Amino acid sequence: MSERMTWPEIAKAYPNQWVGLTDVEWEDSSNIGSAIVTYTDWNKDDLQMEQFKTKGKTMAVYTNPNRLFELGVLG
Repeated sequence: MSERMTWPEIAKAYPNQWVGLTDVEWEDSSNIGSAIVTYTDWNKDDLQMEQFKTKGKTMAVYTNPNRLFELGVLG
């Protein structure tokens, strides 16, 4: 298992890509404070399916250092 990383560390280590996070700790109601990066190099659909299969224990997140959403993330 990977070590816990802060959101800025995750965004820097895995810029502009989908990652699967576990054991997410929230900074506030809408910002990730830290998490364990469990999946990398997966596409959005596969990560969202994993999120569904693990009943939300895995969280599919797009990392963008500028905190902008990839097209289609919200839709």
